[in-house]
Amino acid sequence: MNKTIGILAHVDAGKTTFAEQILYHTNSIRNKGRVDHRNAFLDNHNIEKERGITIFSDQGMFNYKDSAYYLIDTPGHVDFSTEMERAMEVMDYAIVIISAVEGIQGHTETVWRLLRKNKIPTFIFINKIDRVGANICDVLEDINSTLTKDAFLINEELNNGTMSKDFIEFIAERDDMLFEKYMEDGYNKDLWINFMKKMIKENNFFPCFTGSALQDQGIRSFLESLHSLTYTEYCEDEEFSGKVYKIRNDEHGKRITYIKAISGKLRVRQELTFGETNESEKITQIRVYNGNKFKIVEEVTAGELFAVTGLSSLIAGNGVGNLKNSLIYDMVPTLKSKVIFDKNINAKDVLSYFKILESEDPALKITWDNKLQEIQVNIMGVIQLEILKEVIKERFKVSIDFGPCKILYKETVLNKVVGYGHFEPLKHYAEVHLSVEPLERNSGIIFENKCHADDLTTGNQNLIGYHIYEKDHRGILTGSPITDLKITLLTGRAHNKHTCGGDFREATFRALRQGLEQAQNTLLEPYYNFKIEVELECMGRVLSDIQKLSGFFDTPKTINNKVIIIGRGPVVTFMNYGMEFVSFTRGKGSLSLAFGGYDLCHNEEEIIKNKNYDKNADIEYTSSSVFCSEGQGFIVRGIEAKEHMHCL
Repeated sequence: MNKTIGILAHVDAGKTTFAEQILYHTNSIRNKGRVDHRNAFLDNHNIEKERGITIFSDQGMFNYKDSAYYLIDTPGHVDFSTEMERAMEVMDYAIVIISAVEGIQGHTETVWRLLRKNKIPTFIFINKIDRVGANICDVLEDINSTLTKDAFLINEELNNGTMSKDFIEFIAERDDMLFEKYMEDGYNKDLWINFMKKMIKENNFFPCFTGSALQDQGIRSFLESLHSLTYTEYCEDEEFSGKVYKIRNDEHGKRITYIKAISGKLRVRQELTFGETNESEKITQIRVYNGNKFKIVEEVTAGELFAVTGLSSLIAGNGVGNLKNSLIYDMVPTLKSKVIFDKNINAKDVLSYFKILESEDPALKITWDNKLQEIQVNIMGVIQLEILKEVIKERFKVSIDFGPCKILYKETVLNKVVGYGHFEPLKHYAEVHLSVEPLERNSGIIFENKCHADDLTTGNQNLIGYHIYEKDHRGILTGSPITDLKITLLTGRAHNKHTCGGDFREATFRALRQGLEQAQNTLLEPYYNFKIEVELECMGRVLSDIQKLSGFFDTPKTINNKVIIIGRGPVVTFMNYGMEFVSFTRGKGSLSLAFGGYDLCHNEEEIIKNKNYDKNADIEYTSSSVFCSEGQGFIVRGIEAKEHMHCL
């Protein structure tokens, strides 16, 4: 049985040390490495060893009893959470590590939210119970109040067969049939275990364990419980399908595509199909990685993690075979910075280096601004910039720097409108009608098709959908990307002879722009979710600061002589608050920031004024439509376009 297990945590919770113990106890590695000794098996990149943090999602392999396990160690630092989220897509189960000293931190809650969104069954391991200040009871209470009420500490109860009455009833209460069985016949170990496995798989129960990864406490019993309570059901007899979860380029520049096999089998030199148009490329080599080492195999089957060479166009999130793409993620960059480099270096060379990094991390969204003559990169935080500098230096032997970070804004609409676009210069023809309406925050773009096949062929309808998702479309307030919109194709028209090439692209973009110009538009900015813990004497200062920074908070919770404050605030105002916070709390406070999505901009008018975007001067976007009369094309402004449409 093949099982993929992901390990996730807030940075410094002990995630990599925990992974080392699991690999050691299953004889996958001979010696246990340590992060502080710079010899951890899964932190094999030089930069990871030097900094003592996980930056890249790497995998180990081990066998335990009758199962083959693939263990993915993910980054715990918020700046590399895009890498973590992409790895989630191939996990069968997840293990969330929580420090018994620090408890649930900002990024822990982000990880938990993403796991629940992706419906990944989850185990919880409360680590560092040997440390001064560890409090298991407080952490369990925090789990129940902050994460879920469906968690229960079981530790070795499962393995020694002496389940407590409280735990037996906890499980029984979550299933009517089991509860009735319990009331009639009492407790049956095998029956309870079967129900536990089902409840975990369905995200209705989250078992908790305690221990110390560093001291090797609780690891063996956890491993046995993990094995007993997990199962997968992959089918090898179906057609091959898989999910791309990572792209890397090796030391020779060869592109390596990492895939999880979801169904069927894949052999070397087999044609792999992907995309809506069923493109195909041939696999030239299959590798099975364990850390940074790999073995070459001839075939892989459903449930396995592997890497291939020979593919050139797939990116993380792509489905292969009959599996669809999933390229919309919650964790998105909130900052932008320009690349600074020696003028003697060819800009095209530097751009090509960053494009290679973008193929490995699509969230970077590398762009060349022709007007400013500069390379721009999207990032999650300043630590990521430091890592990028080191990566460029190490891999491409070029020294670079970055300019000041700027906030990445987005735009959306507040009301429903219909946009009309027509493109009919001589010997061309396409018309598109789109409904544009707002969605709830952080929904992205959703396309729906309500066009009848009598009006447009299925191929043309799909083409319009493709153009909606083709790239980020600019809003009309600041030229920032639009989001949180449901865009519906209502109808359209083509010409049997004259519709060709990019006609529907032109008509779609014009319809979208014309709709935006009719709507009530608003600006969005990125927010942090924060959790602040300080002594009572500092509470007044903190609450005052939050208000000055345009943040807001829930009612503070007081525990003994400390107070916990949970809230949200704009990234732009909170991103540099950490140093000031450390100063006035004298290092005794705790400030945890985690990306909390986009919301209404707190100073919209100021940002719009500073951006000074002229929607009418944007040559890539126009709301005007092109019509034809007597062999001559003529332009109709967006405000008047509806009256000239042919489908009305």
